[in-house]
Amino acid sequence: MPATATQHTRPTRTKRRSLSAALDNFFFVFGGLAAVWLAVLLASDSLEWGWGAIWFALAFWLLLAYLVLPRLHRILTQLYVPNYFIGRARTSDGLLGDPVNLALLGDSEQLEQTMDAAGWTRADQVTGASSWRIITSTLTRQSYDEAPVSPLFLFGRQQDFAYQQEVEGNPSKRHHVRFWRCPEGWMLPGGHRVDWLAAGTFDRAVGFSLFTLQVTHKIDANTDIERDHIVATVREAEPKARFVVIRDFSTGYHARNGGGDSIHTDGDLPVIDLRRVALAEGEGEGATEGAGADAGEAAGDEPRTTELRGLS
Repeated sequence: MPATATQHTRPTRTKRRSLSAALDNFFFVFGGLAAVWLAVLLASDSLEWGWGAIWFALAFWLLLAYLVLPRLHRILTQLYVPNYFIGRARTSDGLLGDPVNLALLGDSEQLEQTMDAAGWTRADQVTGASSWRIITSTLTRQSYDEAPVSPLFLFGRQQDFAYQQEVEGNPSKRHHVRFWRCPEGWMLPGGHRVDWLAAGTFDRAVGFSLFTLQVTHKIDANTDIERDHIVATVREAEPKARFVVIRDFSTGYHARNGGGDSIHTDGDLPVIDLRRVALAEGEGEGATEGAGADAGEAAGDEPRTTELRGLS
């Protein structure tokens, strides 16, 4: 009898979940189409406004860039962007973002201490105050070493934290790298365990996103240069760090990130092992547990690696 009851309830629960998902998708798509229709109505009505159309143009751009296009991208990317690790972060709108081009072993204290020693500054969280400050700093060309970076998503969540190096006191140009803690038990394709993944790129200017028309930083296309810069700063600052690289981790490719900027990479993935890094007194206990293991040895399988080109 209990087995029979279970067989009767499972289809009902499945049907309820399916109905809920269908309703959620319907209203999500309906909201996107309604936003598009609102934009069309405003555009058609503005033809009779004369000089008032200037103010309308600003309002229309805000509507298009921050409501309509992001919602459309979220709808479309749910259909065609795979929901599993492919070596790319994603934007909050679901677009493919920057390439994942670094992996690390070690705990958060070792990582943060190493980045501090390497001359990097931890970025502020995105808040109303920090967003306003980066706008004013960019317009007035005043330094803002802790300027926030936009959220990118990996493993279904945004970066745990980010570090950056401002260039010439100009917040529109900076080196920056985002870090994500890997889920417990998660492994890279090929079966190699790492503790962190990171995406490092160089902001070369402030401009408009090709896909959403939002104001954003524009990155340099050669993301490998930024990847190698991060490795070089860590190598110089921390003698106990060890470095290997997984050759051809992904096929070298040309693409665009979530802002529409061109990116190209050779597909190599450096692995930085920080497990031998001794923490400064008071930074934590047991952080060096397991020190002495080589990068890539976790999970009983060492990746096929060689030294990173040009950094030996």
